[in-house]
Amino acid sequence: MDFKSELKKRAIDAEEIIKKYMPKEEGYQKTIMEAMNYSLSSGGKRLRPILTLEACRIVQGCNNNAIPFAAAIEMIHTYSLIHDDLPALDNDDLRRGRATNHKVFGEAMAILAGDALLNFAYEIMLKESIGKENPERYLKATYEIARGAGIYGMVGGQVVDVQSENTKIPKEKLDYIHENKTAAMMVGCMRAGASVGGATKEQMDYITDYAQKIGLAFQIVDDILDIVGDEAKLGKHVGSDIENNKSTYPSLLGLEKSREIAKSLIEDAKKSISKVTDDTEFLHGLADYILSRDH
Repeated sequence: MDFKSELKKRAIDAEEIIKKYMPKEEGYQKTIMEAMNYSLSSGGKRLRPILTLEACRIVQGCNNNAIPFAAAIEMIHTYSLIHDDLPALDNDDLRRGRATNHKVFGEAMAILAGDALLNFAYEIMLKESIGKENPERYLKATYEIARGAGIYGMVGGQVVDVQSENTKIPKEKLDYIHENKTAAMMVGCMRAGASVGGATKEQMDYITDYAQKIGLAFQIVDDILDIVGDEAKLGKHVGSDIENNKSTYPSLLGLEKSREIAKSLIEDAKKSISKVTDDTEFLHGLADYILSRDH
């Protein structure tokens, strides 16, 4: 498999899924649809939809049933980015090489666009689940994504991240932030896909371990790129962690030790997913990509 070509193909497929679910820009409230679609169409790796579909596939599920969840998870991820970029949080002007949502539509509309994407995601998941066989699979999938995005996941991690600015925190607390702010959404999307596909408890446990470890590695690499990354490739300002006086893996442990930890996490993740399926080429390639990425 040419992994980069395969990843690009799957990202294009994910783009088509997202386009299918984008709201029409019409009615008195069409500005909110324009703001939602502006950020949804700004590109990105589309890793979460890809992981949702792949988790369903490796447990021999029907990928068509996972498609609404793939679209929904990207809407939730996009809402989190819109809100992260706001002046009250990271105060970023650029996202994926484009002006951030609040710079185009204003702060009030950006807040509403994030709110709208979050609610629209649940609307899609629930609507598409009604009338399905084995409805508990779809309710479980919706729950997994909700938990990954909520106070026991992404939002919880974001809260501790905000409260930890301008403070040197222990590694255990930093792990909590990364495992929840970043990894929990990857866990949620993979558990959702696996649930739709009818995964066994043992399969779900190994899939969860894979997702947790690549999610934590992803954030560690992000921390590293915020120091040594190329702004042109990243499409956003580098050095914001230092400017905001945030504790990161490199600031606590140094660049080399951070790279070693990320590498170890990736190797362990690959071992876990190998216990689910023999068809591991793509997910092994994705794990390696997360470790070596430069944007």
